[in-house]
Amino acid sequence: MPAELYSIREAAEAFGVPVSTLRYYDDIALVPASARRARVRCYDRTALARLAYVLLWRSDAMLSVDHTMAIVSSADRGHRNELLERSLADLDDRIARLTRARNTLQQMTNCPDDDPVNCVVTGARIRREVDAALCSIGAGA
Repeated sequence: MPAELYSIREAAEAFGVPVSTLRYYDDIALVPASARRARVRCYDRTALARLAYVLLWRSDAMLSVDHTMAIVSSADRGHRNELLERSLADLDDRIARLTRARNTLQQMTNCPDDDPVNCVVTGARIRREVDAALCSIGAGA
């Protein structure tokens, strides 16, 4: 009994990704199509499971295509864990930057002054950054 095949369009719609993404994943051998029917890429259940696995890394873990490819293709658990540890460190860094960005935006929205430069919190930060920039200009001269 032949495996049931799903067209690239069906797979894309089922997983909520553009067809172009599946074409790209096939072209770089990240998620190869299982077969072709009259030039249309088709996927069996095994290929769809690989797609779900890739999307776990891409969407849920927010990894780049290259990093996802390295993890997915790694057969060595130790190597894969090293890659994951690096990903965790990168994610922690992004979370810290996003938290700072959120705090800055929150401070800006709570500023009672019409001019953020004159705001107690934001203005003090701006003045510190200008002073630091001027010091580095003076140090380089």
